Amino acid sequence: MAAQPRAAQAGTVAYRGSVLHFLDDPARSARAYEYHEDGVLLVRDGKVLAVGPAAELLRSHRPDRVVDHGGRLILPGFIDTHVHYPQTQMIGSFGEELLKWLDTYTFPTEGQFKDPAHAARVARTFVDELLRNGTTTALVFGTVHPQSVDALFSQARSHNLRLVAGKVMMDRNAPDYLLDTAESSYAESKALIQKWHGQGRLLYAVTPRFAPTSTPAQLQAAGRLLQEYPDVYMHTHVSENRGEVAWVKSLFPDASGYLDVYNRFGLSRKRSVYAHGVHLQDQEFASLAASGAAIAFCPTSNLFLGSGLFDLQKAEQHQVAVGLGTDVGGGTSFSLLRTMGEAYKVTQLHKAFTDTPEARRPLTPLKSYYLATLGGARALGLEDRIGSFRAGNEADFIVLDPNATPLMRFRMERAKTLEDRLFVLQTLGDDRNVEATYVMGRRWSAPESRQQHRQAQVHPH
Repeated sequence: MAAQPRAAQAGTVAYRGSVLHFLDDPARSARAYEYHEDGVLLVRDGKVLAVGPAAELLRSHRPDRVVDHGGRLILPGFIDTHVHYPQTQMIGSFGEELLKWLDTYTFPTEGQFKDPAHAARVARTFVDELLRNGTTTALVFGTVHPQSVDALFSQARSHNLRLVAGKVMMDRNAPDYLLDTAESSYAESKALIQKWHGQGRLLYAVTPRFAPTSTPAQLQAAGRLLQEYPDVYMHTHVSENRGEVAWVKSLFPDASGYLDVYNRFGLSRKRSVYAHGVHLQDQEFASLAASGAAIAFCPTSNLFLGSGLFDLQKAEQHQVAVGLGTDVGGGTSFSLLRTMGEAYKVTQLHKAFTDTPEARRPLTPLKSYYLATLGGARALGLEDRIGSFRAGNEADFIVLDPNATPLMRFRMERAKTLEDRLFVLQTLGDDRNVEATYVMGRRWSAPESRQQHRQAQVHPH
């Protein structure tokens, strides 16, 4: 029998520490965030009740319990807008660019997911790694096998995670053992939608791998699913690698560009998330903005595979929604902190490789944390449920220890502002800084003891 999610803690609980969350995009608003040095996040029945100064809220609300995270930073849970759970065990595979990397590492690894027991084992490790790194929502690729999605959703449900995932659709240009057909991919995806979409906090994504591995008939089938189930997601890749872009042009010569391939089959709309977008043209950014589709910015993967530098500033100019993706296993860490650090380096490199470096600005710490929280929620169309501490939102949040390592503690002595402290966390931080992860108000317990982290003290109030 599948494990069922545990109920949220009863009563009103006050989580006390330094509290930060975002109200808007710092690139567009001067009042984009709310920060309380000594703050309280009030949670009741798994939902956010209120957030504000500790002295004020403890007096006005008189919570049943106070959980003291003093000296720590309380943030909404991180949101990973693009990650491949089947690639968990091949993370850090050496030395190839995208297309050869797929053939050498990815496809053989994904072939193992024909075995439901293997899928279940990887799904357990994957979900534990998300939570260990403070990620409470993710948009996830499965494999071509329906059982890979069953395993992932079953594991996510046992932790009450908000997870969006789907079966890969792939009917050409891949090994025979990973191919489906336009008809079978439609039927299997439809069955998975009916089984999992909207069950608890689980949501489904129609998932063609990328244009080169789907025939026009299969992309048409994907579009048909989106018409029949308008509240599901669409998740795929676009313009990651120059060789890939050229390949798409040869396969779809009538299309005006890579994105146009998807547009022709009705795949671009709100709740469509395109991973990478490194080599998109101006008209493609404009098209994404017009359709309401979003981009998952995957800096760690783009650097690791030598794919190129995503132009975040251009996405901002076109007002395209952007979230952050770890893209494990092309990405080399589940940590959104490390991903933010790599994103900063990408924006710095843009200054070095542009004719107008003075027009370029680095990624600020505030924008980084926005992308990992509310920005990711907006990219998924879930900002009314997650990504901030707006009253009524689901109480997914994390507690970060800014002094988790001796070096960070030493460096923090010189960090005098909130932005400086945030930047140190994203530059030097990783899962060691995640002291606690809460899902719908319930603290996740790691499968292995982490005694080096101080446990929160619970006091009656």
